[in-house]
Amino acid sequence: MQLAKAPRDTLLRPLQVVSGIVERRQTLPILANVLLRREGDTLSFTATDLEIQIRTGAALEGARESGATTVSARKLLDILRSLPDSEVQLGLANRKLSVQSGRSKFHLQTMPAEEYPTVAQTPATVDFTVTAASLKYLLSMVHYAMAAQDIRYYLNGMLLVIEGTRVRAVATDGHRLALCEFAREEDAGSIEVIVPRKTVLELTRLLPDGEETVRVQVAANQIRFEFGQIELVSKLVEGKFPDYGKVIPGANNKVFRIARETLMQSLQRAAILTTDKFKGVRWVLAPGTLKVSATNTDQEEALEEIEIDYAGESLDIGFNVTYLLDVMGNLKADDLQVALGDSLGSALITLPGSDRFRYVVMPMRI
Repeated sequence: MQLAKAPRDTLLRPLQVVSGIVERRQTLPILANVLLRREGDTLSFTATDLEIQIRTGAALEGARESGATTVSARKLLDILRSLPDSEVQLGLANRKLSVQSGRSKFHLQTMPAEEYPTVAQTPATVDFTVTAASLKYLLSMVHYAMAAQDIRYYLNGMLLVIEGTRVRAVATDGHRLALCEFAREEDAGSIEVIVPRKTVLELTRLLPDGEETVRVQVAANQIRFEFGQIELVSKLVEGKFPDYGKVIPGANNKVFRIARETLMQSLQRAAILTTDKFKGVRWVLAPGTLKVSATNTDQEEALEEIEIDYAGESLDIGFNVTYLLDVMGNLKADDLQVALGDSLGSALITLPGSDRFRYVVMPMRI
């Protein structure tokens, strides 16, 4: 039977959407496959790793036969990418998927669609909508602070908090914390869930930048996002997220404003002399200046001096330069506000005149 006959990009785009979650090494061979299902004018593409499932579709013309199969996501993706931008035919016969374009023809092994382990969906308890741009901004402002493979599994994700009209995202790896929030017009109730790291990164990749509506549905053990032709379903991380409110310092009295680009470039230059094992940079704050320095075991030194509008007490403090560069690389603002306490206390980085974003970074001994 003919599964599809369409321009290459009509098939390539949805395959690229779903194949991002397919791991190269799988415990179950069928999880390396993508589920293709033809129903009427639509060919749907589904991929899962048993924790996350992404489904999207392509609108087609021509034959309206129904059929389904699974095939290697990586091989089909590589084949479609390599073909010229012309018409592609997908056919199914004798348990093999044929891919034909011009004089190029491939036959790929398949596995039965009935054996594909799709994620069971549970009824939602919270259901609300946001704009894609707002949600993407929220994720981009905190995702870099998530832990990766931490034994404290609840840190390997992002806390999503719904409090009436406010939507808040929080991420921490125990050394730094990022918080961002925005307000909606409608009350969506109250809930706190931990969204897995992989889900957050996939959403960051897939969400468009415009005002397209995203429907968010939260159930007892899973979360569902629907936007455009894409449906993403993910399990939630079980566990108790740390009390992030206690981490945010409220009494830091050494406050100054600085151009983000100026500080970021100074840190990037200083970071050249740091090592993989020791990423420390020193800040020496004094009236009118901020000195950024770094040294290494070869007794080499980098020193940058930045003029700032500051008239408070002096302070000598050290930070992991990676944690500072992460936040500055993701912020889009021209200026930052930095609030420091003492050499043993956390730094608080915010956006001038706004409480939507807060970034807390622990100091380190230099």
